[in-house]
Amino acid sequence: MTTVSPDTGVGPLLRGWRELRRISQLDLALRADSSARHISFIETGRSRPSEEMVLRLAEHLDIPVRERNALLVVAGYAPRYPQTPLDDPAMASVREGLDRLLAGYEPYPALVVDGTYDVVAANRGIALLMEGIAEELLVPPLNAMRITLHPAGLAPRILNLPEWRADLLAQMERQIALVRSPELRMLYEEVSAYPVQDRGAGDGGKGGVGTGIEERGRGRTPSFALPLVIGHEGRVLSFIASIATFNTPMDVTVAELAIETFLPADRETAAYLRERLP
Repeated sequence: MTTVSPDTGVGPLLRGWRELRRISQLDLALRADSSARHISFIETGRSRPSEEMVLRLAEHLDIPVRERNALLVVAGYAPRYPQTPLDDPAMASVREGLDRLLAGYEPYPALVVDGTYDVVAANRGIALLMEGIAEELLVPPLNAMRITLHPAGLAPRILNLPEWRADLLAQMERQIALVRSPELRMLYEEVSAYPVQDRGAGDGGKGGVGTGIEERGRGRTPSFALPLVIGHEGRVLSFIASIATFNTPMDVTVAELAIETFLPADRETAAYLRERLP
């Protein structure tokens, strides 16, 4: 897993991001209206970039907002982007907009998570899927990765757990490569160590998944995207997940919010949700 090391000096940090993005000095210079010579001088420490240049290079390297603040501090400048708690009155419009979005997506499941996958908002569709999981996993703050992959969470009911688990862990690895977050790394080490239970006999309801319901799940999965196939109350539900983020965020908190929605992958799933959540 390639990461950007917190080396001393803004130059090595910028070089690490450039190499991570696989962009040459010349390409970066052209994008940032500079010269390859100047980029080289910045990366080797022979030239101290201005605050404007740090921000311009960070933009063209698509560096996360939190890491842009770190670059500015290392370069000797004040952080540019605030980190406002989501419960701050200044964030009222963000919270209200998210609540309207989640409610409007019902009866289909949707939730909002922060940079460490803690759930900050969810709709009734998500609550329906979480019925029957262990109480200790529902103690705030709820964590989406922990709830999904824990043996006492959704994992025993996910019919394609090996594939879904591998996709989630790969997603976390990509995020760890971009953000130096000890909390995120600790979460990854925790959930990646959870045992993957054998697909043995089960009741196909709120606990394990039996062979009968597993057989019914075969042949209903779409080929265009990896689905989440899950057993619920003796039914097979199939979803396609999508993730949305805010465009051009100017706050660290907002930049790290992700809205995950689950679109029914078949008519049976859509009908079941409409019946349960009219």
